[in-house]
Amino acid sequence: MVSTSRIVHSDPDILGGTPVFIGTRVPMKILLDYLEAGDSLNEFLDHFPSVSRQQAIAALELASDKETGFFS
Repeated sequence: MVSTSRIVHSDPDILGGTPVFIGTRVPMKILLDYLEAGDSLNEFLDHFPSVSRQQAIAALELASDKETGFFS
């Protein structure tokens, strides 16, 4: 299990506290929006090169883990 503190960060001074990928200003929700729209992970990564593939995959693992409650 990946810790949320290693892939996401929420700070009131960064996008009003919206959870973003660590080291970026890219909200995690954008990844989910891309995938829900039928876009590929590669397309997301092409548009947001500051997010690593490893971060994106870890975020998806978090999103699918009902125990974290991160996206509920």
